[in-house]
Amino acid sequence: MTGPQTDDITRPRLGPRPLPLHLGLAAWQVTSSSVALPLSNDGWIGWKPHLRKRAEALRSDLAEADPEALAQAVIAEGIRRAGALISGIECYRRHPWRRDVEEPAGVWNEGSTVLRDYGGEGPPVLFVPSLINRAYILDLSRRHSLLRWLAKQGANPWLVDWGVPDCEERALTLDDYVAGRLANALDVVCRHTGRPAVLVGYCMGGLLALGAALHRPDAVSGLGLLATPWDFHAGDGARARALAAMLPALEPQLALFGALPVDTLQALFAGLDPFAVQRKFEGFAKLDPESPKACLFVALEDWLNDGVPLAAPVARACFRDWYGENRPATGRWTVAGTTVDPAAFDGPALAMIPARDRIVPPDSAQALARSLPRCETLSPGAGHIGMVVGSGMRDAVWRPLAQWIAASQH
Repeated sequence: MTGPQTDDITRPRLGPRPLPLHLGLAAWQVTSSSVALPLSNDGWIGWKPHLRKRAEALRSDLAEADPEALAQAVIAEGIRRAGALISGIECYRRHPWRRDVEEPAGVWNEGSTVLRDYGGEGPPVLFVPSLINRAYILDLSRRHSLLRWLAKQGANPWLVDWGVPDCEERALTLDDYVAGRLANALDVVCRHTGRPAVLVGYCMGGLLALGAALHRPDAVSGLGLLATPWDFHAGDGARARALAAMLPALEPQLALFGALPVDTLQALFAGLDPFAVQRKFEGFAKLDPESPKACLFVALEDWLNDGVPLAAPVARACFRDWYGENRPATGRWTVAGTTVDPAAFDGPALAMIPARDRIVPPDSAQALARSLPRCETLSPGAGHIGMVVGSGMRDAVWRPLAQWIAASQH
């Protein structure tokens, strides 16, 4: 068994990453609000249609306010929010919680990729996480470990831990990951258990799992998809195309590092909701530090800040082929020379599509569910990360997943 190292326990936390971006946004709030106030009062700001009515009502309410006092109040509120963000960050950095589970030793490895067996009796289930976050989101802590819980529910969960790509691995392609490492890990599971495995992919891992299931159908008895995108232009096509258009600007980093750095990835995610960090750290500072809610917050932030750089060929494929050209949904994405066609997978499938997902629009994931011939669909009331670790997800996600795994074997 392997657990947290001593330096992991004593070293200070780095998050939220990238810290300069979040502090800069807090400062920008103060400055931009002060600049916008007189412009708004003079009617110079063109509000978006869905905000115009609220903006007009607010301007009417403030019409009799003293302009100088109002300007000072805006500055004071901006400073208060910036202070609350910093206070929340300091509370997080000083929090005593550290990850309290030891990971099973690797059964097999190839380079930095490790295969872990979580034990249990029953059908083997191989979990495939994303390439851009650590795999242990599925084994976050004693209280929040989908894998350990499944091992007690009549299943034998395994985990592909991709690890951090070293210099040589930064040349790996999607084919290398799917038809190479994932297919090899699947073979190991099948040899150890003597039977085909259920593949369960989370987020980007669902795409990799689908590719592997079609590449090695004899080794797969079922396919589970947790918040897995497919039609990248469904739901928010403009956002997808905007991400694809950023690829030329990212090329200098890809050429220099051979990968897309963690802080760059985190900055891109921050663009989905630039002030989410402000809200959540301000709320965290108000929690009882010893409460389960505070400890879960710290666990998730530690995981988020412990990111993984994305190998340059994979980054280019994601931005150009997936977000830009929408190759999966248009039948042009291939693995090892074969088109990844969901209609060709004739085994049982389950798509869990969180209703409040802002990372993978539900319409994008629904497109994949509709393309699989034998797919059940569930829509838990959760977000992208909350679906696997949030409160109430044991009944909304974990238990239905365990039941489907058992049913898929008949």
